[in-house]
This record gives sequence, C-alpha cells and structure tokens, in this order.
Amino acid sequence: MSERVRPISLEAFFGQKKLVGSGKPIGTMIENDSISSMILWGPPGTGKTTLAKIISEKTSSEFFQLNAVSSGVKDVRNVIKIAKQNLLYNKKTILFIDEIHRFNKSQQDALLNSVESGEITLIGATTENPSFEVIPALRSRARVYILEALSSDDLKAIIHRAITDDEFLKKLPIKSVDENFLIYVSGGDSRILLNILEDSVKFLLSKDEIIITKEIIENIVQQKNVSYDKGGEEHYNIISAFIKSIRGSDPDAALYWMARMLEGGEDPLFIARRLVILSSEDIGNASPNGLVLAEATFSAVHKIGMPEARIILSQCVTYLASAPKSNASYLAIKKAEQDVRNNPLYAVPFHLRNAPTSLMKSIGYGKEYKYPHDFENNFAPQNYFPNEIKKTQYYFPTENGQEKNLKDKLQSIWKGFKEYSKKN
Repeated sequence: MSERVRPISLEAFFGQKKLVGSGKPIGTMIENDSISSMILWGPPGTGKTTLAKIISEKTSSEFFQLNAVSSGVKDVRNVIKIAKQNLLYNKKTILFIDEIHRFNKSQQDALLNSVESGEITLIGATTENPSFEVIPALRSRARVYILEALSSDDLKAIIHRAITDDEFLKKLPIKSVDENFLIYVSGGDSRILLNILEDSVKFLLSKDEIIITKEIIENIVQQKNVSYDKGGEEHYNIISAFIKSIRGSDPDAALYWMARMLEGGEDPLFIARRLVILSSEDIGNASPNGLVLAEATFSAVHKIGMPEARIILSQCVTYLASAPKSNASYLAIKKAEQDVRNNPLYAVPFHLRNAPTSLMKSIGYGKEYKYPHDFENNFAPQNYFPNEIKKTQYYFPTENGQEKNLKDKLQSIWKGFKEYSKKN
C-alpha cells in the first residue's frame, strides 16, 4: 500500500519541512527547476524515495531508479548512456540510487564524471552516515541533506490520508484505529506503518465494522520494529549514548539505550565487553569492584545467554552508572605512552638493574637499590625513573570513592617527592 498512497506533490508530502517547505533548499530548487546532485540521508521510511520521485516529476526529468543491492556498474553505465542522448534534446536525467552506501568504491567512482559534467543528476538515498559510506570525491559533488524521523503528527496524517484516499481502504467500514500503538510498533517507518495498517484491515475484512485495536496490531506484528542496524551508524550512535549515560552516572538512561540494543538484536557479549572497558576507563580505582563485577558479568552472560543475560547486564549497568567515577588511570597510561613515543628511550638506572652475575654486580648493577621491605612501612623513597625524567608524574588520583584512600596513602609516603594534590 505504501506505493499506492505515495504522494506526487510537495503539498501532499509529510515531514521534512526544513528541506521542502517554502524557501527551503529542496523546495527552492524545485521551484526554480534547478536541481543539483544530492545525498538524502535519514532513517528508513522518512520519504527519501518519495522525495526523489517528486523532484523528478516537478522538473520534467527522466527518472531512473536503481537499488545498490541488486545493481552494478553496468546498470549505471546504461543510464549514463541514455542521459547523454537526453542531453542532445535538452532533457534532464535523474538517477536515483537507493541504499547508495552499499555501492563499493569502484561502483561509486563510475558515477563521478557524469555527475561532474551534469550528464546525470544523482540523488542517492542512504540510512548510513555519508561521511563514512560515500567516497569523498562523490560527496564533494553532491549536497548532503539530512531527513529527520517523521513526527507522530506526520504519521497520523499519513494514516488518515491512507484511509480516505487509498482505493482499497476508502471503500471499507473502518471505524477506528489505535494510531498511537500503530505508530509505536512501526518504529517511525511510514512504509512499515502502512503495511501493518493494510494487513490489519485484511485480517478484519469479514467484520461489519473494522476496529483496529492494539490486540489486532500485536497479532499482525508480533514484535515491534526496532530501528537498529548492528553494522550501521545507529549501532555506533546508540552504544555511544549508552557509554556516555553510564559515564554520566545516569543508570536509567543507560538501561534505556541497552534495551534498545538488545531489542534490536545486539550481541549481549558486545555490551558486556564494553562494560569491562568502561569499568576501568571511567571508574577505575574510585571503585575497583566495578572491574570485578564487569568481568564476572562478561563470564556470566557468556554462560547464561539471552534472555536471562539481560538481568545480569542490568545489574552491572546500574552498579557502574551509580559508582564513583575516575579516569585517572586512563589518563595516566596515555601520558606515559606519549613520553615513550615522543622522547628518547632512556637507559635503566643502574640501581634498578638486576645483577644475576658477578660481572654485572662488579660494574654497578643493583648498587644502592633500596629493598622496600627492609624499611619502615615497606617503603623507601628512591627514583624509579630514568635519571633524565625523574620526578615525572602521570597518575593523579581523584578524591572520588576508594581512590581517595590511594591518594592519601601516596601523598603521605611520597611527600616532598611528588605532588599528589597538584591537579585536584
């Protein structure tokens, strides 16, 4: 049904007012009959294909549509061949490529000359970030427009139009539709929404009145369509939001993003692995038990599997989000790595060298080394760095959680040698 009710004018097109409204970029191009190549980037079912067809219709262009999954360079060259002929008669050619991100580099390269020369006007549609999925040379020849997810009002308007305008639906006694639940299970994808609507109507065709309830929709759908591509940009967006929520001490937001991932089919071990990293990077010595719990979580998730694994993940997530935070250990190793990479590799001081042979001992290996356990409190202040960078400091413990105890301890024993209060 999505094809039957597809709008053919901007007036009937719902959503994307920032692009197609009066005085907006695409609307203005259509009004001026001056279309340039573009990449339409947005979630599924937001109108990318519809918009491309409206552009073609309103600019009197010959329209060709390819899907990057099933098409290749040969198909592209066939369109370019026709486009060159069209130019002889001052006729424009629009090549719409759906899922353009699935074209590899050589396939995208095949478009460059024709887009550059104006033989074709390219309209690419993608759900993936063009910065990563479209080659720079092609991206520089096309404007990138971001399509937003359709609002609830937009989707309700699409439902109403389908019921009143579609040749099949308008003849039926449709009394009511649970619009909010229909929108929810569609995940904001207008195509899915219309297909569920049509399937629900067909399921009730024998009824005197068609009342599409939540129960009917659930029976048709079985499971909500969660927008989550494990290999795409949304995967990285959601895991980023998840990690930042834990780092920001918001267990509720972290659970929401985790539920999104799990409902979308994410591997729970991927989530558990990220929790192990986060427990050290963002919590560290402020709550050392975080790493212990994260490691135990990874092991338990591996052994238990879904759906019970989600309970174990929830325990770990809520603990880590609620725990005191410190990235002091993470910053410390980064600073140490910078020194190793950017400075000479200085010699190990003689007093830190082992002396397993008499020759080594005779030339000073291990000389003047102070064995800490021979001293009070098992500590003897001495330089453990190369002499050229002695008194260097990388680790600055915070005042958070258990790390404060470490800070107080280090500060007391290294007094006069290191400044543990300097950066706090």
